[in-house]
Amino acid sequence: MGKTPLEFIARESLLGAHNYMPLDVVLSRGEGVWVWDVNGVRYLDCLSAYSAVNQGHCHPKIMQAMAEQARKLTIASRAFYSDQLALFYEDVAELFGARQVLPMNSGTEAVETAIKCVRKWGYETRAIPEDKAEIIVCADNFHGRTITIVGFSTDPGKRRGFGPFAPGFRIVPFGDFAAFAAAVTPNTVAFLVEPIQGEAGVNIPPPGYFAKVRALCSEKNIALVLDEVQTGLGRTGKLLAQEHEGIKADVTILGKALSGGFYPVSAVLADNDVLSVLRPGEHGSTFGGNPLACATARAALRVLVEEGMIENAQIQGAYFKAALESIGAGCMKEVRGRGLMLAVELHPDAGGARAYCEELARRGVLAIDAHQHVIRLSPPLVIEREQADWAVERIAAVLRNPLSPLAGRGLG
Repeated sequence: MGKTPLEFIARESLLGAHNYMPLDVVLSRGEGVWVWDVNGVRYLDCLSAYSAVNQGHCHPKIMQAMAEQARKLTIASRAFYSDQLALFYEDVAELFGARQVLPMNSGTEAVETAIKCVRKWGYETRAIPEDKAEIIVCADNFHGRTITIVGFSTDPGKRRGFGPFAPGFRIVPFGDFAAFAAAVTPNTVAFLVEPIQGEAGVNIPPPGYFAKVRALCSEKNIALVLDEVQTGLGRTGKLLAQEHEGIKADVTILGKALSGGFYPVSAVLADNDVLSVLRPGEHGSTFGGNPLACATARAALRVLVEEGMIENAQIQGAYFKAALESIGAGCMKEVRGRGLMLAVELHPDAGGARAYCEELARRGVLAIDAHQHVIRLSPPLVIEREQADWAVERIAAVLRNPLSPLAGRGLG
């Protein structure tokens, strides 16, 4: 006999490191926008594994491509050529207009790769003094969890107890162009930034911000590095979120949905010569660019485009956002987002978003809280109108029934 949900939770709590605080749902199966727990209870997934399953759970065409490649060759290492890596490069270069591509595994690895490359690029092409390269980042950023990356986080919970940290980063407020311009020095090699800050609660910069950033980076020969690990691959209703701003990054970082949730695949895309500074032995990954990853990612990109998922994200995202706004519950402060990257921010007196996410799970909708007062909603891009209505009906029922005796008063 299988374990009960409580037994799974107890066993995980006993044997695993406590670096997550999951909702009390034990999932065992997924298809499209739906997931089922070990008791067969169905839920609408409004997290999409932080946008790793944009294409929906267990997409059959991606699964087929992965299975076919797994029967032939899974890994060769970059010590040899394989028949899949060049095809992956071609597909990515054609779709994104990239000059060069460097495959890795996780999004964090891709961010670290970009940091290494822009530093080396600064030393070799701009004659910046050795070990003096500076990268500007934004407050409330989330680029991963390595020591380097958490070192320039402004979230105390991600930094506390992990120092000392690597130098070479300047932090400015997100969306504040004047602060960014003031932080630029002769040693600035790059600006590393998310087009939309997902983990911070789906924060969107003011109109025109990135156009001004792009112009200044071009003027000063600063590499604009956009972390599109969560925002890319259709999530915001465009292939890349930077398209909303009418700009093109020098370096774009992809991950998560690059494999449709089947396998860890990430990549650094360069529109300039940043990746050209690497020479054999200076950077690598045993699994990066392996045949199984490449075949899976190629299928994930094909279905994203061929099945109209990007356009669907734009259409259903606008509908979903308007439906959320129409709820009008007193505990709600704001609804924001682009495409199917949405957030409902609650008033501070609502009692915290976590309790609302727990109640949503009891009603069959899986969402997650961010920064205490924000409910994040990012369903797979294959969601249909009636499924969005199904979710909104339950979200409305929860938000209109305050969980805190103070909720609904608002702050004026």
